[in-house]
Amino acid sequence: MDETFFARPEDVDPDSYVIAKYYVESDLPTVKVGEQIAIEESIGTWTKVTTETEWIRRHLAAKVFKYERGNRGVVYVAFPLELFDVETGGVPNLLSIVAGNLFGLSAIRHCRLLDIHLPRDYVRAFKGPKFGIEGVRSIVGTLEDRRPHLGTIVKPKVGLSPEQTAEVAYEAGVGGVDLVKDDETLTNQRFCPFKERLVRVMEALDRVREETGRVVLYAANVTASYDGMLELADFAMEHGANCLMIDVLTAGFPALQRLAEDPSIKVPIHVHRAMHAALTRSRVHGIHMRVIAKLVRLVGGDQLHTGTAAGKMGVKGEWREVREINDFLRSEWHGLKTVMPVASGGIHPGIVPINVRLLGRDVVINAGGGIHGHPWGTRAGAKAMRQAIEAAIRGVPLEEYARDHPELRVALEKWGQLFAEKAQES
Repeated sequence: MDETFFARPEDVDPDSYVIAKYYVESDLPTVKVGEQIAIEESIGTWTKVTTETEWIRRHLAAKVFKYERGNRGVVYVAFPLELFDVETGGVPNLLSIVAGNLFGLSAIRHCRLLDIHLPRDYVRAFKGPKFGIEGVRSIVGTLEDRRPHLGTIVKPKVGLSPEQTAEVAYEAGVGGVDLVKDDETLTNQRFCPFKERLVRVMEALDRVREETGRVVLYAANVTASYDGMLELADFAMEHGANCLMIDVLTAGFPALQRLAEDPSIKVPIHVHRAMHAALTRSRVHGIHMRVIAKLVRLVGGDQLHTGTAAGKMGVKGEWREVREINDFLRSEWHGLKTVMPVASGGIHPGIVPINVRLLGRDVVINAGGGIHGHPWGTRAGAKAMRQAIEAAIRGVPLEEYARDHPELRVALEKWGQLFAEKAQES
């Protein structure tokens, strides 16, 4: 083994290294796998080269400094901060190093990037969220009561006209939602053009504000080609939008950063994670959601879908990891503002208390079918969800609260505890 690529734990200064934590499986010992990662992703290749200098070896070599013994387990690799192009390369450069060619190395059967530690100076090179939890709460008016926010996705996810979409948004707003969002698959299709949809939905939500005194955010999906995204965002800003949405993995982290750092965009950015499971679902290969969450906060997302404690997505028992990610997004991180986690996917009134109890109050409880599938319609579905949230924060059992709240009672009769088993241990 080449000592250039190894260090003692006490010699790795967390302010001077980006530290990656990997789970690996191989026919080789984990220490050799770690060495191959350090070589491939810093200064080496498959053979010695005559162009390598002593300065390069001394300043830019990655270091394996901790590992579990055997052929499978956790390996820690420290990458010198000097190796990264923070100002120009940003997150794409970061990922090309900590999550680059290593996944294709033939000696590695499986590899999962579990976590990354980013030094203070690296984090402070980014501006982070423009609003964060406190900013979003200030807009919506929940700084005092600190209740969970209620969001909805317009359903069906595609196919409605701009006028129909606006009517759904109005009914949900009057019913009590704080956020209406486009589905991740809806941007500017012919049956529902973005510009007309944006104008009509904002007009509908203006009516909600006039009638109820409440501000409802509309997360208009601007995910598109780079030029298309900017065109849609500019139009949205010129026509009164109060929130934008982007699918960060399909559009790219630089696209989110471009929106977040644009001084003309003075609204929160709602971040969807469409395609994440291709990276995050396997327990032995890919990239953990906590890594994606850190990068979203770094480049400026104000809200981020992180998963549910109970719902249709994911697997049993993963709520602990979701809670851990949420806690990071809500905690101090070198001065960057916080990010409001979004729980979404199969949520209905019957499982709201589970999600609130396990995920906390600084969260958006997002329901699509759980609102629009209510037997009495969208307005009643939104009321039932708000009633479930009220019951949860007051500590009142749903069945008891439902006695005086007919919308909740009907929802419980339809869905009961569907998907609650996901909150159980695996």
